[in-house]
Amino acid sequence: MKMKSILNKFLFFTAIAAMVTFSSCEKDLLIDEEIQEQVSEEIGIQKSAVSLLETFESGSKTSYTAGSVTLSTGTWYMTDALIGTLSTDRKIGTKSVRIVNTGKVTMQFNVTSGASTVEVYHAKFGTDANSTWELYKSTNSGSTWTKVGSTITTSSTTLAKVTFTVNQSGTVRFEIRKVSGGSARINIDNFTINDYTTALPTRDSNMAMGNPSGATTSTSYPNNYLMNKTQYSLSYNNSKKTCNWVSWHLSTAWIGSTPRQDNFSADYSLPSTWVKVVTSDYTSSGFDRGHMCPSADRTGSVADNSATFLMTNIIPQAPKNNQITWAALENYCRTLIDQGNELYIISGPWGQGGTGSAGTKTTISTKNIVVPSHTWKVIVVLPVGSNDVSRVSTSTRVIAVWMPNNQTVNNYTWGYYRTTVDYIESQTGYNFLSAVSSTIQSTIESKVDNGPTS
Repeated sequence: MKMKSILNKFLFFTAIAAMVTFSSCEKDLLIDEEIQEQVSEEIGIQKSAVSLLETFESGSKTSYTAGSVTLSTGTWYMTDALIGTLSTDRKIGTKSVRIVNTGKVTMQFNVTSGASTVEVYHAKFGTDANSTWELYKSTNSGSTWTKVGSTITTSSTTLAKVTFTVNQSGTVRFEIRKVSGGSARINIDNFTINDYTTALPTRDSNMAMGNPSGATTSTSYPNNYLMNKTQYSLSYNNSKKTCNWVSWHLSTAWIGSTPRQDNFSADYSLPSTWVKVVTSDYTSSGFDRGHMCPSADRTGSVADNSATFLMTNIIPQAPKNNQITWAALENYCRTLIDQGNELYIISGPWGQGGTGSAGTKTTISTKNIVVPSHTWKVIVVLPVGSNDVSRVSTSTRVIAVWMPNNQTVNNYTWGYYRTTVDYIESQTGYNFLSAVSSTIQSTIESKVDNGPTS
C-alpha cells in the first residue's frame, strides 16, 4: 500500500478518535523506501494514541522574519524559520519547516490530553553543515519552558525520527529551538504528540534488554553461569565467587512495604559441587556486602526482599562506595519510578583490587573472593508502558556509570562518574542492550547522560 493512502487513512481515523481536524492535503512523500516503511508502520500502531499530528502542509510562510502561521492544528509562531518547498528541503510531503541560526518554532495553543512522547522528523537542508536543536515544553501556556530530553544533532540529509519521552499529563504545548550551527539550516517535519497514558506499572522480564555476556545455564561454563530468579537474573563467575553482572527490571510494581530482611545467605541454587560464599566470608574484610540488585528495589514481599540477600547478588564493595555514592544512585533510580517511569538496570563488578576500610585487597576470605577495582551500572529509563524493547529510541535516556571501588569515591557525587555504555562494553567485553536494534544502540550507547542527578 502506498504511503499516501496510509497517511490519508491515518488522518481520517485520528480526526474521528481525537476530534482534531487535519488538512486534507495529500503528501507527495519525497522520501526513500526505508522512511516510508518506518512511517507507515508507526501510523498503523499509533492511530489511537496520537492527539496531534502537524504535517506543515496547510500553511505558508516564505521568509525567516518572525511571525505566526496558521496550520491544520492551530497557530504556530516561527522565528528564523519558514515553511520550505524547495527540492533541497527534506520533507515527507511537499512542505516542511526550515530553521536557521537559533530559530524557534512554537505552538501558540495547548493540547489538553497531555503527552507521553513527542516524535519529530529532522534532516539537514541541502548540503548544509550539522546543527543541534532541542525540544521544550510548557505547562502554563508559554509563560515558562522546560527542556525535554537530550540535545539532538542533525547530521544527515535523510529524514530520521527522534522520539522524546515527555510523560506529561494535562495541558501542555511545545517549542523547537535550534541551538547551534549558525547559518546551517535544518528541516523539521511531521511533528507528532502522543497522548499521555496512565498505564499501570507491571513486573516485567528482568533480562528484556538482552543477555550481556551470553550466559548459559550449562555447568560447562562455570565462569558465565546464568541464574534466572523471579527477582533478577545474573551471570555467576565460579572462579571469582561473585556475579559478573546482575540484571533487573524496576517499576513501582516491585515496591511494597516489606522491611529489609538482612538475612544474608548462601545461594544453594548453585551447582551442588561448587563452593558457596557465606556472609561470614566478609567478616573483618574491610568491605561491605554490596548488593547489585538493591534490597529497596524488591520490597513487594519477604521472598522478594530475601532474594536480594543471596550471596550471588553480593560483591565486596568499599564502604564509601556502597553506602554513599552507589546508594545515592540507587535512591535516584527509585525517584525515577515515582515519576512514572520504569527502568531496566544491569550492574556488576570489574577488575581486581579495591580499597576498603582495612586497606587495598585483591581477594577476601580463604575462598579467594575477588575484590573488584570498579563497579558499573547501565540504566535504561522508559515511561511506564508495554512492549518496552520496541519503545527504546535514539532519545531514550540511558545512564551509564563507572566508579572506582575505593574509599575516596565519595569525593564526587554519582553524576561525576557517568560515562558511555560503549566505554563499559570496551572494558567488560559485554554487549549491553542487545535486544534493541543496532541502529538505536549505536546512538544511545555512545552518549554520556547529562540529565538530572537528584
